[in-house]
Amino acid sequence: MTSFSLIATAAMGLESVVAEEVRRLGYECQVENGKVTFEGDALAICRANLWLRTADRVKLKVGEFRATTFEELFEQTKALPWADYLPKDAEFPVIGKSVKSTLFSVSDCQAIVKKAVVESLKARYHLSWFPETGPLYRIEVALHKDIATLTIDTSGAGLHKRGYRARQGEAPLRETLAAALVLLTNWTPERPFVDPFCGSGTIAIEAALIGQNIAPGFNRDFVSEQWPWIGESVWEEAHQEAEQMARYDQPLDICGIDLDPHMVEIAKMNAAEAGLSDLISFREGRAEQFRTDAQYGVIVGNPPYGERLGEQREVEALYRAIGRAFAALDTWSVYILTAHRGFETHYGRPATKRRKLFNGFIETHYYQYWGPRPPREARS
Repeated sequence: MTSFSLIATAAMGLESVVAEEVRRLGYECQVENGKVTFEGDALAICRANLWLRTADRVKLKVGEFRATTFEELFEQTKALPWADYLPKDAEFPVIGKSVKSTLFSVSDCQAIVKKAVVESLKARYHLSWFPETGPLYRIEVALHKDIATLTIDTSGAGLHKRGYRARQGEAPLRETLAAALVLLTNWTPERPFVDPFCGSGTIAIEAALIGQNIAPGFNRDFVSEQWPWIGESVWEEAHQEAEQMARYDQPLDICGIDLDPHMVEIAKMNAAEAGLSDLISFREGRAEQFRTDAQYGVIVGNPPYGERLGEQREVEALYRAIGRAFAALDTWSVYILTAHRGFETHYGRPATKRRKLFNGFIETHYYQYWGPRPPREARS
């Protein structure tokens, strides 16, 4: 059984969350900035793409070496076993990036890697020309401090593209970050879950997928499904496992609330696209007016940050209002993501814990207010 070196890329701050997901799939891993590396067979490529909720992509590492000259880059790239991965008709564009490296011209590095891969394939296939009309194998040359890492993308579209988001608002939260926000809470499927700033419904939908253990990639395609050396049977095995692991009969109490009735309708459409309409209720309302008799629930919210001029006072008033409203929910846990540095002051109390995360390029903090553990009978 062939083993591959795989890389699950991650947004800054989410590496440990991705690593925990990889370990839950049964693979030992190493955590680095922006990525989690692990070893696995062809089935691992399929399972990682189907199951990783918080990773950006899954890449196959072909090789890694030091390169400070174009000749070194060319020769060492050429020496890698490209024909083990790329068939004769493979389409293989090359992308690149360079950080703190002697070889700083990305376009030159891409051209050299492309030429080296062609020469490697020529030697194996005894051909002088490759049509590139077959399956896609997107190669990346990433240079960091003169270390070149050569990978092939196994995902295609980024893993945040689950396939359910038919519509979205102005500043949508990525599905991968939304899933991480849920995974970083103490929520279990038996407890109520509320997103009081639901927008297009992403956090609530990701919570429902987690609650019923539905693989986030179950209803989308991946570029490596077309790779002949993985094959349909391996992908079928991974899909069958995902189907068997799903808990479609798990009842859930998940609610999304938004001030904008148009966004509520978009959230409903997205939930329907995900096949989760029966599990999530969306309604129009103000976060500061949320009331409930339910106990031991979890609130996860991504409120406005007040970044635009003139919005800050309005947002700070909102934070004070939700601080008062949520304080009445004395058995609930509350988790709020915002870039506003003074959030705790306006909310009215310091967080139990906070964690730095990036919403796109915006540095945010995830403020965590832990409520009491539910009594055993409420958890059973």
